[in-house]
Order: sequence, then structure tokens, then C-alpha cells
Amino acid sequence: MEEAGKNQTSLNEFILVGFSHLAELQVLLFLLFLMTYLVTITGNMLIILLIKCNPSLQTPMYFFLVNLSFLEICYTTSVVPQILIHLLTEPKTISKAGCAAQMYVFTILGLTECCLLAAMAYDRYVAICYPLHYTAIMNRQVCIQLALASWVTGIIVEVTQTTWIFSLPFCGSNLIQHFFCDIPPLVKMACTDTFKNEIVVLAVSVLFIMGPFVLIILSYIRIGYTILKLPSAEGRKKAFSTCSSHLMVVTLFYGTALFTYLRPKSSNTPGSDKMIALMYTVVTPVLNPIIYTLRNKEVKGAFKKTIARIFCAQTSAM
Repeated sequence: MEEAGKNQTSLNEFILVGFSHLAELQVLLFLLFLMTYLVTITGNMLIILLIKCNPSLQTPMYFFLVNLSFLEICYTTSVVPQILIHLLTEPKTISKAGCAAQMYVFTILGLTECCLLAAMAYDRYVAICYPLHYTAIMNRQVCIQLALASWVTGIIVEVTQTTWIFSLPFCGSNLIQHFFCDIPPLVKMACTDTFKNEIVVLAVSVLFIMGPFVLIILSYIRIGYTILKLPSAEGRKKAFSTCSSHLMVVTLFYGTALFTYLRPKSSNTPGSDKMIALMYTVVTPVLNPIIYTLRNKEVKGAFKKTIARIFCAQTSAM
């Protein structure tokens, strides 16, 4: 397959190398990714339905959680179904238009999630630092505006960046050393000086990935200071518990995103790129609903009540 890729002169399509080197494990990987994908979709859909069906969860924190769960469903769907297809088919090709479409969707959702996580941190900041004014500050209009701003930022920035990347001339080998169309491996394939593009990618990463991350850090510094001033240990524990799930999700998402887009170019290898990408495309989306259900008493309580209602309804029908 690699020889075919090297001899390819037309770059109207690319070959995603993916996990071709693990030929004997293709079926096993297919089953593993399929199960993970189904758990991701089911878990995030369950969170959305629980929040929508339980009046006790109609708060700003859970409004943002619904948005995050919807994002995760779209985020993983932009990558995993194609992985599943390519694990069972040859050749593992993707058209240039298809590659561009995938990058548009993936990068827009990724940057939107960065901004949304910052909005969720701001929500926790207001809830803990200004509890008496929380409902007034975080009213429904403000929540909608923060969510909308996250989406608009992601769309404007990433449509611009991805369009610029695909204006580059691609020649030579059409092998993409990855399992989806991500920015770093595609920029490497350009047959022109990509220094300006790499600077733009770095600038976007610093401004729109590090920017929200800095806001999250500042929010939690202020939250930590406020929690430490609470008089009772029980009060401190309760206040921290409302932030722990969000902190874990931020650590998972930003840990891999920062490592991917801000590490030195010399340290990039196809193997390490794929492993890191698996973390934020497959692992993080499947862990988010688990984190928010296992570590959140309100969500667990709503889940038990919903199951009880369903059971009672079935018993009455019988």
C-alpha cells in the first residue's frame, strides 16, 4: 500500500495509513472501537435525556453539560465511523474534499469545546464565589450567549484556518501518517514552505486553546481561594465536589490537546501522534459521561429516579 501511495501523482485523494501496520489486529481493533463508540454515544445521550427529563437538573451547570455531551457525540462521530470503515476495507482512501470536510468538523468542534469548558469554569466561579447573585448573573440568556459565543468562535476561527491549510499545494506522497485528517500531518505533506502556516497554527493554538485554558486556571485559583475560606470542612468538601468532574474533564481534554499542538515539531512521530490523538478522539469522549455520572450525586440521583419511574410505569401497565 505504501508503494501505491508513493507513486500516486494525483492528490485528489489521500490514503490514511492509520493502523495498517497492525494487520493481524484489524478485526479486534474494529470491535474495540465499535464498543467504545457505542458506549460514548449511549452515555452522552443518556446524560442529555436525564437532564432534559428531570426538572431538578434545569440549572446553568447542566445546561452547559448538555452542550458538552452533544459536542462529544459530534466530535467522536467525526472520526470513529471512518476508523471503523478503514479497519475492514482496502484501500484506506479519503477524497481531498472528504478530508477537508472532516478537518472542518473536527477542528470546529475541538475549539468550541475549549471555549465551552471555559464557560463551564466561569459558571462554577460564579456559583462558588458569588452564590447569592448566581441566579441573577447566570440567567438563561447569559448561558445561551456563552454557549453561542463558543460555537461562533470555533466556526469562524477553524473555517478560516482549515480553508487556508487546504489552499496549500500537496504533492509527492499522498500517505497521511494518521487515522484521520488532522492539522499537523497534513501540513507536513505540503510541497511548499509551510513556515507561515505553522506560525498561524501555533498562534491559533496559543490564543484560542491556551486563552480559554488560562481563564479556567484563573477561575479555579479564585474558586480554590474562596473554598479555603469556608468555615466548615463539610462546606469545603461540598463546594469542591461541584467542580471535581469539570476539573477531571479539563485535565483529560487539555492535557492531550496542549501536548499535540504546542509540543516541539522535532518530537512529533507518527506513532506518538496516533496514540495522543486516540486520547482526545476516543478515550476522552467515552470517559466524560462516566466522570459526570459516577462523581455527581445529582446526576446519579436523577438516574435512579428515572429508572424508578420507568419501573413503576411498567408495573402499573401490567
